[in-house]
Amino acid sequence: MSLYLHVNGRRRIMKILLGISGGIAAYKACDLISKAVKKGHQIRCIMTDNATNFVGSSSIEGLCGVKPMRSSFDDAMGHIEWAKWADVACIAPLTANTMAKIACGIADDALTTTFMAIPPQTPILLCPAMNTEMWNHPATQRNLTWINQLKRYNWVEPVEKRLACGDFGIGGLAETTDILNAIETA
Repeated sequence: MSLYLHVNGRRRIMKILLGISGGIAAYKACDLISKAVKKGHQIRCIMTDNATNFVGSSSIEGLCGVKPMRSSFDDAMGHIEWAKWADVACIAPLTANTMAKIACGIADDALTTTFMAIPPQTPILLCPAMNTEMWNHPATQRNLTWINQLKRYNWVEPVEKRLACGDFGIGGLAETTDILNAIETA
């Protein structure tokens, strides 16, 4: 079974907007991009400043062929154009910080500004990745509830596994294959 979008029985290449926020799982964005490109999808990425501490913007550009957006000031209307361009949008990894910004409607960087401008018919997937204690924190759970109340976002749930900090528990980024499957079926 093919997971590509089909239009009149023909495979359709998807335009994927990927937000990368600054957690240790940011390096997995490279694998996600590589898998999407190998399937023929077009991909554009937006990186938070903290994400660039974990993976270089040159690596992202090399994988998807498009320079990642890092500031909404690089191109005054770029965030609007990119928001309209996407067939589907995804943030992977979604850190507790970016999750809190979404829950509260804060648009203070290229990623959150662009994602606030995404048209309502465009599916948005959120893929959290954080330490178990951060995931279980009452503020994070409240933010999860607030985001769900918006009825605008879909989740690729974090998984239970050994985390980068050495702890074992919920909070690991879902496998990139599972994320790409969710993107393709969104």
